[in-house]
Amino acid sequence: MDMAKRITVALAGNPNSGKTTIFNMLTGARQHVGNYPGVTVEKKEGLCKYKDYEITLVDLPGTYGLTAYSTEELIARNFIIDEQPDVVVDIVDASNIERNLYLATQLIEMNVPLVLAFNMSDVAKQKGLLFDIEQLSRLLDAPIVRTVGNKGKGKTELLDAIIATAEQGKEHRAHRVGCGEEIEEELAAIEVVVADNEHELADKYGTRWLAVKLLEQDSDIAAKVHSQQVLDAVKSSSEHLKGIFADEPEIVIAGRRYGFISGACQETIESTVESRHSASDMIDAIVIHRALGLPIFLILIYLAFFLTFKIGEYPMGWLEQFFGWLAGAVANLWPAGSDSSLRSLLVDGVIGGVGGVLVFLPNILLLFFVIALLEDSGYMARAAFIMDRIMHKIGLHGKSFIPMLIGFGCSVPAIMGARILENRRNRFTTIMVIPLMSCGAKFTIYMLIIPAFFPDKWHGPALWLIYLIGIVLAIICIKLLRLTVFKGETTPFVMELPPYRMPTLRSVCIHMWQRGWMYLRKAGTIILAISIILWVAMSYPKPSQDSLSGLSPEQAQQVRLEHSVIGRLGKAIEPALKPLGFDWKIGTALIGATAAKEVFVSQLAIVHAVGSHEAGAVEGADEPGGGGQTLRQKLQANYTSLTGFCIMLFCLIATPCVATVAMTKQETRSWSWALFQFFGLTALAYAVTFIVYQVGSLIMG
Repeated sequence: MDMAKRITVALAGNPNSGKTTIFNMLTGARQHVGNYPGVTVEKKEGLCKYKDYEITLVDLPGTYGLTAYSTEELIARNFIIDEQPDVVVDIVDASNIERNLYLATQLIEMNVPLVLAFNMSDVAKQKGLLFDIEQLSRLLDAPIVRTVGNKGKGKTELLDAIIATAEQGKEHRAHRVGCGEEIEEELAAIEVVVADNEHELADKYGTRWLAVKLLEQDSDIAAKVHSQQVLDAVKSSSEHLKGIFADEPEIVIAGRRYGFISGACQETIESTVESRHSASDMIDAIVIHRALGLPIFLILIYLAFFLTFKIGEYPMGWLEQFFGWLAGAVANLWPAGSDSSLRSLLVDGVIGGVGGVLVFLPNILLLFFVIALLEDSGYMARAAFIMDRIMHKIGLHGKSFIPMLIGFGCSVPAIMGARILENRRNRFTTIMVIPLMSCGAKFTIYMLIIPAFFPDKWHGPALWLIYLIGIVLAIICIKLLRLTVFKGETTPFVMELPPYRMPTLRSVCIHMWQRGWMYLRKAGTIILAISIILWVAMSYPKPSQDSLSGLSPEQAQQVRLEHSVIGRLGKAIEPALKPLGFDWKIGTALIGATAAKEVFVSQLAIVHAVGSHEAGAVEGADEPGGGGQTLRQKLQANYTSLTGFCIMLFCLIATPCVATVAMTKQETRSWSWALFQFFGLTALAYAVTFIVYQVGSLIMG
């Protein structure tokens, strides 16, 4: 017999999955029984000749997992690692699929050549379970064969799958069981330490698998580690994660595995009879219902915005009063009527610019708090699953909605989050439309415009509508891109549905503060620098005194602004913006928003404040740095509600900020795609805003 025609196969599976029946079906009488070295656990081996192959089958002890909780689990795991069989066949009780696939997820983590035998398929059929085997096979990256061991059904198909998998060899899997952002960060950190300090273990087991097992407190693997640095890193990560989840990392990781399984089953298995038992299943029966799921999602998002406005208006008002007092206090340091560039810089540039953005920090924190609450509870994964049905129709998988959801916080990490999409077409398509999600920076613009132009009862609906418009436009753009630039089939992904958890206050607050701190840090660095630059551009060059003689303070202020660099630039682009309902002041704010969206607010605050103090009218006592009620009153006096809505619409769609463009370039490795995104979205913003303003003007007469 040619040695190349020998195959070693390990049979794994849960107790009572029919593993022994399959073993007997394949080997017949050609088997022998002994014990594993040093233990009393029974070891079965058998031979099977099929086509030109001699197949040695090893019946591993029945286990529910591959952690070192029992001798059986340890034996099964060590055999797979040490003996490296050509194929591992996982015998799955198809009538109890979710429980049995837990072992499969651990085999997937080990990256072994895997075949799944869905045994007791007849019982599963009697229970009313209908499988999309082809799709489930693609999601799990392993061939699936239906078998009925006690009736000898599926024997030939199983042997064919074993041979095909053995010939294919060990390949890197396209899909991985993810553990969530926090755990993945800690796993990556542990991997680095392991790679640097435990070379032999890393070569034998792989750094990721080792990191997972160490974080799960696997005693067998921990005993093999000699580096105290590795053990200290694991302890530090474990303590950090326990502080976030209020639970052991191994429990959270197990929950993620079941989430992976649940997501795969939700997409590929239908039940013709009622068989739901757990509380999680009963909740899912409602929240991801085909008819109810989307309305529930939209209602929850609406409630989030409503609460953000209602609760946030109080601390926002306190901050407005504080910056108003601060502006007045700083302005009063100079004699009334004096002309001081330093005073204007501090009051209009720094306090007006940065303060105009910081007044919205309470609303930002509230929004992030609600989003963190939905994420940590497990609902956001359901939101992505709900959107999966829509995303499939436009050429993407629902998993693309996950980075889009992250985009509600910030486009930069959202674009990085698109890495979960291994298919290049899906990833690039998702990256192109992420800026259409209303990030926290755009939220500041909405928080300025909506209270200025809409009555109280319309605050929540107006915000809900602008977010919804972004999602709808993203869906339309995805469809167009998939039909033109990114043609091709949609690659399947497992949509993980983690179990529902009661979020801990610590975890929610950490997530809220991490995102809020990014906003605060940007206000104290980027926005401060840009505000000063814009103040300089709006203050210089100064017109001659002769040109100001005989003018009222308001007229003199207007002349100064129009004579400045920003004024001239705004006037130059004003003809192009007039069809959108915008004047040169809004135009200059839009230019500033290219650097960072929040700058739009600070720019409007500055452009409406510069010159007022030089004119001798110290308004600091009632003008909160340009970011409070006075600015809203000025907007109300100069623009209509239609213009206000068009401002939000244009800012929603147009010109991704510089950081977003840079991240797009980094992730696509091409300036062409980054510029395509930048100019494409700007053109779309102009077209949509033009139509809305012109049609709205006709309707409003």
